[in-house]
Amino acid sequence: MKNIVILISGRGSNMEAIVQACAAGGWPARIAAVISNRPDAAGLEFARAQGVATAVVDHKAFGKGDAARTAFDAELQRVVDGFAPDLVVLAGFMRILTPAFTGHYAGRMLNVHPSLLPAFTGLHTHQRAIEAGCRVAGATVHFVTAELDHGPIVAQAVVPVLDGDDEASLAARILKLEHRMYPTAVRWFVEGQLSTEGARVHHRGGEPQMFS
Repeated sequence: MKNIVILISGRGSNMEAIVQACAAGGWPARIAAVISNRPDAAGLEFARAQGVATAVVDHKAFGKGDAARTAFDAELQRVVDGFAPDLVVLAGFMRILTPAFTGHYAGRMLNVHPSLLPAFTGLHTHQRAIEAGCRVAGATVHFVTAELDHGPIVAQAVVPVLDGDDEASLAARILKLEHRMYPTAVRWFVEGQLSTEGARVHHRGGEPQMFS
């Protein structure tokens, strides 16, 4: 039975989807904990209601600057490791993690980013896709590396960019696919279906890695 630890900063709708899929799908895994860097994160209440352990490591308690960032990540790592994770899942966790932290969980930390990586790393991805005249947009599940919004791609979801789309409407359609794709990618990991060769991820079961 593998332990999954999920990191959130807010509501954590992808966290909700993963918790529910794990409970309903008979995965060989359990959600060991949901951890937030914000004490008021709405997702913590949902996790507690599902009987999932929660913890908070408040980044504001560490101040600002590189030293504070390093200290925060060290404490976060200590708390995460207390739940003996086989997989760490970032679900709307709005912190840039240090190389020491990402290196500690190399090959066992996943993130979902709201663009078709490697396009549109960083923030405001949907608006940037619209402004660039993209005909499609989407989201990507990838293994986390020290380089922000990079790492081997596990799965992608794609939707058309419609005439009249704004940032909110495009984001809403993509989020619906994220709620299917991310739990599926996590299940693949805990079932041992994924292997990485260089920058490429292979799926041993042959399931499609593109969602639409």
